[in-house]
Amino acid sequence: MPSSKVIEFIIGGCRSGKSRYALESASRFSVKKRTFVATCVPLDDEMRERVARHQQERGAAWSTIEAPLELPEAILEKGASSDVILVDCLTLWISNLLMESEALDTVFDHVGRLLKSLEQASCSIIIVSNEVGTGIVPENRLARLYRDAVGWTNQRIATHADRVFWMVAGIPVQIK
Repeated sequence: MPSSKVIEFIIGGCRSGKSRYALESASRFSVKKRTFVATCVPLDDEMRERVARHQQERGAAWSTIEAPLELPEAILEKGASSDVILVDCLTLWISNLLMESEALDTVFDHVGRLLKSLEQASCSIIIVSNEVGTGIVPENRLARLYRDAVGWTNQRIATHADRVFWMVAGIPVQIK
């Protein structure tokens, strides 16, 4: 079990095994005080079923905090009382922020606060995100804003992370 704080960033495509690997990684940091920060807002039955399935997979060893918009605040709140925080995921958080305001400056202000919270938290933090820049240029403005905001955020998080893993077909490839 690592004794010092580590920021780990896990990125990859949809269904690449990011969340599974993040849970495995978290078990190397702590078996006791684990906090899962969920950014998803389940708006339909299918998504609610997914959320329930993921909660069941995590089990009782995890406390969960829902932070669809207040991610930096959640990290600061739980950073002192947790051994490890797992954030899943940045892409849903960015989506939620863009639904509140399509102004990229506003999103980037939130990302700046997130980076500060990562520095201030005393526990290790694992962050999950999707890579959205390997496809075609989206056809509509909001989708392009989303791709740009997620890409920029991923770059900032990767720069601040101690370790970065790219997930490919369920296999973690350490790139930093």
